[in-house]
Amino acid sequence: MSKKHLSLTEQLRQAIETCGESRYAVAKATGIDQSALSRFMSGERGVSMRNLDALGEYLGLELLPKRRPKGKGR
Repeated sequence: MSKKHLSLTEQLRQAIETCGESRYAVAKATGIDQSALSRFMSGERGVSMRNLDALGEYLGLELLPKRRPKGKGR
């Protein structure tokens, strides 16, 4: 049985939902416009690189490469 991995945007949305802060608090702390954060959370829009950096720093997220099974790829 293979595990389905969440996309980066799905992981970010999940991290925002489970951080224990309201979306309002996240928006205020990161300097992201509330409507932009709301549109991202609803899947209506993406986030800019600046906002991505701000959210990652605020939430304490780290981007790690996915480990590929040996013998697959290139």
